[in-house]
Amino acid sequence: MKAGFHTTDITPTFGMEKPGGYSKVFIDAIHDPLKVRAAVIEDDGEAVALVGVDTCQIGSDALVNHVREEIERRVGIPASHLLIGASHTHSGGPLWETGFEDLSEAPELVRTLFYEHSVNGDRLYSEYVGEQIVTGVCEAARRRQDAELAIGSGHEDQVAHNRRFRMRNGRVYTHPGKGNADIIGPAGPTDPEVGVISAWSTDGEWLGGVVNYACHCTIHGSTVSADYVYDMERTIQGAMGSAAPVVFLQGASGDVTQVDNLAITGPQFGERWRRFVGTRVGAEAVKVMVTAERGRHTPVTACAADVRLSRRRPSQESIATSREIVDEALRSGRFTTEWTFAKERVLVDYICEREPEFTTQAQAIQVGETLILSNSAELFCELGLDIKRRSPFPRTYVVELANGCIGYVAPEHAFEPHEGGYETVLTSYSTAEVTAGTKLVDASLELAETLTPGESPSGCGIERPESVGAVEPWSYGVLGPDVD
Repeated sequence: MKAGFHTTDITPTFGMEKPGGYSKVFIDAIHDPLKVRAAVIEDDGEAVALVGVDTCQIGSDALVNHVREEIERRVGIPASHLLIGASHTHSGGPLWETGFEDLSEAPELVRTLFYEHSVNGDRLYSEYVGEQIVTGVCEAARRRQDAELAIGSGHEDQVAHNRRFRMRNGRVYTHPGKGNADIIGPAGPTDPEVGVISAWSTDGEWLGGVVNYACHCTIHGSTVSADYVYDMERTIQGAMGSAAPVVFLQGASGDVTQVDNLAITGPQFGERWRRFVGTRVGAEAVKVMVTAERGRHTPVTACAADVRLSRRRPSQESIATSREIVDEALRSGRFTTEWTFAKERVLVDYICEREPEFTTQAQAIQVGETLILSNSAELFCELGLDIKRRSPFPRTYVVELANGCIGYVAPEHAFEPHEGGYETVLTSYSTAEVTAGTKLVDASLELAETLTPGESPSGCGIERPESVGAVEPWSYGVLGPDVD
């Protein structure tokens, strides 16, 4: 086997937009650099590339297609063998293309709402990030060397919590508020698995790693930051004694964050809490890196499939009401939560007129007995666990927000009238049909069925040396006790 890693910098600059909500926020401070981290793994001449990007979302299909074409042209890694995953940091740069930036023929109201009152990407920044992804993968491919892999899973259940709760009124609320007496219990699960792939040179040098974990990167706050991924990587590098990159791939965490709504504690945001989450995830990854048996994991391969989805459309009655709310807010200058989602419904109506259906992609990357199944959704944890449970592979990692972004995708039951929650609201970010989750799960599992689990090093844990026979007790150890 061969493996190579590389990191490039994509830190934005002051004055750029900082996506993560539904209104404009501009960068005025930087806490830590944003990065592209790339890993290339090869066996028997076939290679895959795993890329983690410190960004809220990956951007448009055009960006992904351009990057894949360039990488295939330069180093021969096929498009379907390249996974580009967003960490989903809400403290990133303006990599926020929607595919609807050209509104020259749109109604004036739509142009106003989009350009003046919504998150806009930066085309130059997008192009720059694309080139940095290409550079990262090409340089990781150039740095490939003979390697052994160690693959395994850890368990971290103290830092991630489902943010949706069943309430006494029969509804489901997202973040109902700490200490709310009307909470019955969580409306969904969490996934404590810390998936780890690490690479070692034949001389025993740690070359880098890949970590998969399911928790929103919504901790850090207002300044630019990779969020807890920053602390996770520092923890791993400190323990391993190397500055080698750690590629982070976000798990199915559409409804999972660091906030424990059942705990009567202060806000779980800011530097202290970011360090708490990143250090615990990183420490768990280190355990796996130093205990999983090293060796060859074969074959290395990948495949992908397109998934066609329809958009949910707002009713004409809701559009009429939304336009009244929007018009009043624009006149008065009072922009409330009601205004935000009215504005979003007006934009959704225009998007659905232009593109009532769209295509996304499911992808499978195999490394021996391990399967990575990715999709472009901000996928509910329940759906990710369903994929893992039904996968024919002994070890399956699920990656969301990969190779694009189609917004929140929830299980079908989340759209029933008695349910609810912010993630099921129609916005320009999130328009996928009610059955999108089922379709993505099925597409992932269909890809998995086309592949056969491969070989991994035998046994588990650290490789044990052969027995050298009985050893005499330590001469000091047989002494004592001394009693007066």
